[in-house]
Amino acid sequence: MILDRKTIMIVDNAPADLKMTRNALARHYHVVTAPNADKMYDLLEAGALLPDLILLEVNLPETDGFRATQILKSNKLYENIPVIFLTHRGDKQDECEGLSLGAADYIVKPFHSELLLERVKRSLAVESQKKRLLSMNAHLHDIVRKQTIAVRGLQDSILTIISELVENRDDCTGEHIGRTAQMLKALIAGLTKWTAYAKELETLDVDLFIDSSQLHDVGKIAIRDEILLKPGKLTAGEFNIMKKHVEHGVTIIDRIQKQTAESDFLSYAKVMIETHHEKWDGSGYPNGLSGNNIPLYGRMMAIADVYDALTSERPYKKPYSQKDALRIIAESSGTHFDPVIAGVFPKIIHASALS
Repeated sequence: MILDRKTIMIVDNAPADLKMTRNALARHYHVVTAPNADKMYDLLEAGALLPDLILLEVNLPETDGFRATQILKSNKLYENIPVIFLTHRGDKQDECEGLSLGAADYIVKPFHSELLLERVKRSLAVESQKKRLLSMNAHLHDIVRKQTIAVRGLQDSILTIISELVENRDDCTGEHIGRTAQMLKALIAGLTKWTAYAKELETLDVDLFIDSSQLHDVGKIAIRDEILLKPGKLTAGEFNIMKKHVEHGVTIIDRIQKQTAESDFLSYAKVMIETHHEKWDGSGYPNGLSGNNIPLYGRMMAIADVYDALTSERPYKKPYSQKDALRIIAESSGTHFDPVIAGVFPKIIHASALS
């Protein structure tokens, strides 16, 4: 036996037909025979044989060829073995039924040996091509997976470095970044569970969104120390300068996006930077957006940002209690905050580790 020959299994209960088919193929293939479906299953389940193709008579005793094929195709170990029906049943309806079950071909007896060889050769070639395509597809998936990991690593590095630059400017910012990230995780879980925003959040890349939230105050890099680090309340003029951190942040993200082809990961960050100071009633900045014109991600960042600011100590104030902070959030529902988010916000806080 030549080791690289394909293996063909012939399943036929008619000894003369079985012998004729075997003789037609034996010079070209390693041939194994079985008189019925049960013997075929025994050979397959023994584990020593996995044929490259099965020639299957339809008129088998007990379990006919159609049912035998259904059983084969329902087993993950054998579902990809091509089956050719080789039978005296030449009715077109039978042929259609056989092909509908996933058979590679349907050959009516009696046949010419040359025809059988060509049909077997063609079916094996198609199967080989399928395997090559599957292998190429798996290889491409592996390349994409590795590239995705590399790109994600680049993204994480950029996000971490930039957020550290912000943190180094402002002692409060580093802890604020971490706390708002935790808050956003809780918000995503709560809004998905308890609100109609679940559908909008279905396509959200949660990990990337949380990572990108680190940049929501990146524009503070461009704010002068005497304003950014002022221990007291800002004057109206100073506050107008502070508000420019949104514009500066958007400019920074735009510049990064222009420098790299892999910039989609910054889209979440840009939305949060530009819209987390907008208010539901349109009185926020920089663009005076209102209601649902404010992207959901910005509305989420807004409430997380304010809640953390309220419950954290600042040089110019003591922290509010959780109770008082939640009261202020509730009072600002429909003015500062999305009323849907504000409505479930206490529930989200109490259901999370942030309570």
